[in-house]
Order: sequence, then C-alpha cells, then structure tokens
Amino acid sequence: MTRGDTEPRPSEARTRLLTTATRIFYTEGIHSVGVDRIIAEAKVTRATFYRHFPGKEDLILAYLREVHRMDRAQVDAALAATGRSPVELLTGIAAAIAARIQSPGFRGCAFLNAAAEYPDRDHPVHREIIAHRQWFLDTLTALMAQVHEETADPAARHFVMLRDGAMAAGCLYDPQLVAETFLRGVEGLLRINTERQAAESAQPVR
Repeated sequence: MTRGDTEPRPSEARTRLLTTATRIFYTEGIHSVGVDRIIAEAKVTRATFYRHFPGKEDLILAYLREVHRMDRAQVDAALAATGRSPVELLTGIAAAIAARIQSPGFRGCAFLNAAAEYPDRDHPVHREIIAHRQWFLDTLTALMAQVHEETADPAARHFVMLRDGAMAAGCLYDPQLVAETFLRGVEGLLRINTERQAAESAQPVR
C-alpha cells in the first residue's frame, strides 16, 4: 500500500487531484462528491483527470492509500523513539491518536467513514479498508506480544476497539474529554497486561 522508492514522482496535476479529493472526501463523504467537483476544485481538465484516474473508484483507492500513508507515518514516528519500552511505544501511538482527535477539522476515522459507504466485503474499496486495519492490528499485536505474549491478540483488538470508539465519540462530544478517556483506557489495558507478565515472571520455575 506504499509507493516504492523506484517509482517516479507523481505529476503536479495528480498531486493536486489527490490533495483535493482527500480534503473533500474526508470532510463531506465519498458518495456525495462527484468527479466534476474534484476536477473543478483541483483546476484541471477532465482529460487530465482521466489520464491519472480511469474512474472515480481509482481516485477513492488512491485517497485511502494516501490516508494509510499518513497514518503509517504517524505510527512509524511514534515507534522511531529509541530506548523506549513496548509499553512506552504503545502509549506514544495512543498519544498520537488522542492528538488527532483534538485536531482542527477532525471528522472521525477516514476508514470507518468509508466502510459505512462501502459495506460490501468484496468491493475493492472495502478490501482496501480491511488491509489498512489489518496492518494496524498487526502492528499493535507485535508490540503487545512484547508486553504479554499470551494475551497479545485480544489486547491488540481491545486497543483497536478503544481507538474506534474514541474516533466516533470525538465527532460527537468534547474532543479533549474523549481523548483523555481514550488515553486512560489504553493506560488501564497496558497496566493489566504488564501486571500479568510481572506475575508470571515472579512465579518460581518448576
């Protein structure tokens, strides 16, 4: 889902189209926005649009891949901190999510929003959504395994559910309160699993 280093740099027109689509799709939804609107706001010709994106679906997939790229960059930045424990790295990911919930223009999770518009599991857009979520779950599971291996999978899924709930609530209630509640939930989850690992490590070897 990421561009290879050997791929040519995208044209200025393609970048402008994708930037425009990313902004409008996220703030207004996907189905409600037509190609004509994207072309007009990106200030390109129809021929230019179709040269880069054969159809609207191709643009939607590019939009989701761009959001994935941004999400991955945010997670990678949290993981890049040296000398931090797995718990601290997970806390850093949670802090980045909390900051996003409180950011101007927040409209929830782009992938959950898209899933509501594309519920068909076999649709390419829905498959792109699942691929993104699987990457996030795999990333959390690998870190949780370093906290307490036996409960890594359910703990990672718990983290994802806390995140999904916070993303939805952040659009409905006070974002700061939602972010603080989310962080407390993650803190409690990590504390439980840390204590489990400590208790098992303290048991005498038989």
